[in-house]
Amino acid sequence: MAETQMEHSPEGANEAARIAQIAEQNDRFRSTWGADFTIPGQIVMTQGVAALSAEAHIEIMTSVMLFSEFTEDNDPYGYHDFGVFSVNDDGDSVKLYWKIDLFDAAYQFGSDDCADPVKTRRVLTILHPSEY
Repeated sequence: MAETQMEHSPEGANEAARIAQIAEQNDRFRSTWGADFTIPGQIVMTQGVAALSAEAHIEIMTSVMLFSEFTEDNDPYGYHDFGVFSVNDDGDSVKLYWKIDLFDAAYQFGSDDCADPVKTRRVLTILHPSEY
């Protein structure tokens, strides 16, 4: 009951709106593969992912851009900042993660206002589960 009251309080409504704004920005960054310059950031991959085939890289980009399977398990806070997917690499199914971290404009520290794209830079990392 306290949780329901919090959701309906002005503070709860403000926090819900902030979370929705961050999720929408994360979705725009991810679904445009960083090409929406109003949401600045970088896309990186680990060495293990870089070693996959060119065909797998194409499938990675497509899978990340089209990802929409957010659930309580993979997105408990509603930020749309993590996903699990699989790609084909030379006939083998490879499970991968993508995650988005939010940094300050200099990429040195966490952003102090994650909902403000002027103050925030996204880093979308693609990695193997063993590299998490």
